Amino acid sequence: MPRWTIVALLTACSFGIAAAQVQEKDQEKPQENGRTIATRVNPTYPPLARRLNLQGVVRLRVVVTAEGSAQSSEVLGGNPVLAAAAQDAVSHWKWVLAPKETKEIVELKFAPH
Repeated sequence: MPRWTIVALLTACSFGIAAAQVQEKDQEKPQENGRTIATRVNPTYPPLARRLNLQGVVRLRVVVTAEGSAQSSEVLGGNPVLAAAAQDAVSHWKWVLAPKETKEIVELKFAPH
């Protein structure tokens, strides 16, 4: 088999793999509706995080009821010490009314004061 044929086959295979990976990532990504937050409660900076001088971003996926309350939240990323404080704060948030339940992505930034 000529060398250019092998190169062409390898290139075609790599494009196919890359396309499959992009499609797979899109399917895993939750739908972001951008629902407006009516009431936001700031998270309490944990004492342990303050002693360790921790900072960073916690990313959550929040299931919001049609009435605007946080039904549940899942940590998508961030320091576990900060994640509990983020989930607690978001559980008190209120969103505007909507026709149905939505999934929202929320990012909370933590920095020592």
